[in-house]
Amino acid sequence: MLLTPDFPAFAPLFAQQLHQLRAATQAALHQFQALFEPWIPHYRLAQQDEGPHSRDRLWNLCLTFWTFLWQIAQAGASCREAIDQARNLCHLQKRRLPPDKTSPYCQARGQLPLERLDEIHGAVVAEAQAAVATGDLWCGLRVHVVDGTTLTAPDTPENQEAFPQQKGQRPGCGFPILRLLAFFALATGMITGWIHGAYGQSELALLQLLWEELRPGELLLGDRGFCTWGLLAQCQARQVHAVFRVRGSRRRDMRRGKRLSRDEREVRWTKPTLRPRTITAQEWARLPDSLTLRVVRCRVDVRGFRTRQVILVTTLLDRDAYPLHALSELYVRRWEMELTLRHLKVTLQMDHLSCKTPENLAREIRLHLLMHNLVRRVMLEAARRHRPPLNRLSFAGALAAARRCGEALLQARSQRQRQELLDELFRSVAADLLPDRPGRREPRAVKRRPKPYPRLMCHRSKFKEIQHQNRYYKNSPYAGKYRKSARA
Repeated sequence: MLLTPDFPAFAPLFAQQLHQLRAATQAALHQFQALFEPWIPHYRLAQQDEGPHSRDRLWNLCLTFWTFLWQIAQAGASCREAIDQARNLCHLQKRRLPPDKTSPYCQARGQLPLERLDEIHGAVVAEAQAAVATGDLWCGLRVHVVDGTTLTAPDTPENQEAFPQQKGQRPGCGFPILRLLAFFALATGMITGWIHGAYGQSELALLQLLWEELRPGELLLGDRGFCTWGLLAQCQARQVHAVFRVRGSRRRDMRRGKRLSRDEREVRWTKPTLRPRTITAQEWARLPDSLTLRVVRCRVDVRGFRTRQVILVTTLLDRDAYPLHALSELYVRRWEMELTLRHLKVTLQMDHLSCKTPENLAREIRLHLLMHNLVRRVMLEAARRHRPPLNRLSFAGALAAARRCGEALLQARSQRQRQELLDELFRSVAADLLPDRPGRREPRAVKRRPKPYPRLMCHRSKFKEIQHQNRYYKNSPYAGKYRKSARA
């Protein structure tokens, strides 16, 4: 703890300066530290004044953070591989080697302060939003896309107690399931806020915990799962604009309300009699008795495909400032944010987490989202320098280029060489453009067939192994084609 015996009252004022002095003279230890230093400065990873990571151990806060982030970026790398990589870097820089056992690293990883991780994430997002030009905003508004997904975790008693598996599964047959709800910035593609909970919690209930991430004058964009009267009323009460896809046949009826044009209506939705469980009784009583909204019918016309109609409801009543075609383009761009979840769950392999306790799962989720935002920050810088369309830059290509550039930065002998490597990184990311395929259909289907092994329907310790290989194919849908006796 910082001690100033002469001026004890000024100790908190010098704490931030002490953090910066501790880390100002340190050279870049890790390859990602050399790459992401402009957005995560040294002082944010200085040792804490008290508590965990207050002593400069072999696995200190800085080394643990960058090693954990490197492990996330490798998409499936084990703790042993991350430790070997950190030991090699320390050996090249003639520093004391951390232990080669996994236990000290996992213990140091489990003591990463969540508040410090949230501060780093918030600083990265705030810097990126400040760098966005006014022309990149939608009709002058900052748009947040809300969407949710589910994740699985290792089957441990601690995880099962915090995030129970589905009730229809037998014990030992399923995995703990987490529900993740996140806000995506439409201008940058970054994740600006998130909350996770158990599978039994609805996305509307989790959204109630994220209102602090929205500011008055911003726009919330979501699919039909968020189109409820209560959520629209809450948005108006907080002076947050909303655009949702309409849910319900009566609300989709374009014959109701005041006619504004062929595809636009001004409607009035009355307050439901029953209060939803996601809103408290006090807040429900403060909401108005009715809402004046605008219902629009958007036509998605793609050459070679059938014309599709999408009906939206919005609190934006000004037709001149927010015309119909702008709302149509906005909802089409919302579909692009669906790819962000695919980048997290497939490219970064966040679909199945690896930590065995709920506390470490929270740290792992934060590092996944931070790694995603840092790659997005690299893409944003490349788009700013070389002017390619941001939505056509490859996330997987930017991640691979960032990994290779970080390795080269540690070998650079001068600041000029480091700057040349960074310039080459942004040039290569800007040149790696995805094909322009508007309206391309990407069904959720896989081509590779699964192995025809039996399902684990009880605890693994009680599972009886089938001795003969042909027995695996007995109840398989591919039995007639792949079974050995069938081919004979």
